[in-house]
Amino acid sequence: MAAAPPDWGVQYTLSLPNEAAARAAAAEVSGQGHRLTAVRVHDHFRYVPSSPSYDRPSMDPELEGWWQVFSLAVHSGYERMALEPFLRSQRIRVAQVARAHGGFAEGSAEGHAVTLEEFFARDGLVHERTGAEVPLPSPLPTDPARPAAGPPWKPSEIGEPAAVVQAVVAVAERMYGSAEDAPDAVGWLLDEEFACGEPYESTGDFLGDLSDAVAHQGTCTDATVEAVPFLVELICDESIAPGGRLVLLGDLLRLAASGPAAAVSLADRVTALGGAWQEPAAACLTRRAIADGLPRLLSRREGESDGVRFVLAALTALCGLPDRCALSGPAAPPAPAGSSRADVVSLVAALLQDDREGVVTALDRLASWSPGIAEKAGPHVNPRTLGRAILPLLVLEDVTSGIAAERDLP
Repeated sequence: MAAAPPDWGVQYTLSLPNEAAARAAAAEVSGQGHRLTAVRVHDHFRYVPSSPSYDRPSMDPELEGWWQVFSLAVHSGYERMALEPFLRSQRIRVAQVARAHGGFAEGSAEGHAVTLEEFFARDGLVHERTGAEVPLPSPLPTDPARPAAGPPWKPSEIGEPAAVVQAVVAVAERMYGSAEDAPDAVGWLLDEEFACGEPYESTGDFLGDLSDAVAHQGTCTDATVEAVPFLVELICDESIAPGGRLVLLGDLLRLAASGPAAAVSLADRVTALGGAWQEPAAACLTRRAIADGLPRLLSRREGESDGVRFVLAALTALCGLPDRCALSGPAAPPAPAGSSRADVVSLVAALLQDDREGVVTALDRLASWSPGIAEKAGPHVNPRTLGRAILPLLVLEDVTSGIAAERDLP
């Protein structure tokens, strides 16, 4: 007989504008079956002499004077993956509690319940329900079936590691000459240590390192802005295989969406603080740099694969550039009605046409089979911004299937 899976815990963190709001929110989540709930002033441990954080500057000065709720929910009887649809609904529910009391949900952490309970900081504990578990519905909810993607893409080779490295270095030398004259995100390619280093075993590893150098963990910086012309030149270089171009275009797609993605994730916080969203300068400048390079990229699309043209259309939409040809004629991807690809194409088309109603309709269709979208689509999220934020994942999980058989895909 198989052993029962360990109890699973989720610790939520909410930020509220004052103590009364925090206590009200804490009472509400405790009433939902959470086992432990604590209320503390924001940065509480900065005021505790025995704490390593004592008297240190706040890591989030915007929340000076705010209060936080920490709450632990426990679930038993199921493996973690089986719980995902239910846990998604709980994250949405807890976020609604925070909004209702003038605050926002900061996020959650998961793990074995016994561990989370052992290390739960009990300072400010206001509710303790020993052994409590959040009631689970029977049967557990499941995610909706995903429609067929559409016809397979023509396979695209990504290129051998040594050849790709050589091509990338050649483009860097042609553009900058030496490491001293190259942007920080590119200079390592021209460094003597790199030239003498161990060869890459896979193209994916190398392109992954290049992507991380341009934008570490996807975060745009001034170095990212400077590196965009290099990526454009690289994509246009004939020595880069079609699959390699697809991977590099995917990098540009994710970079162009970094601003909208941040706007979606911070929408509740910005609203609760009474401010207006201001896109980070580096994210905005990165998208503008990509837009500057788009005419050159688009001028080559007639000779590209369906997958590359699809990514180019999505990139055009993300940069806010209308292009009547982006999803027409030979550039139109094969997307039969009722397929997941058709729904993604509808979103791209609505964004290209700046059609707000079309974006809402496309998002509704996408959310019917991709329920994670509902978690992002809070009341303070602009639909067009949401569409741009989710577009890279939707497009890339489809088109990269054409190179998924490559062992070295990043």
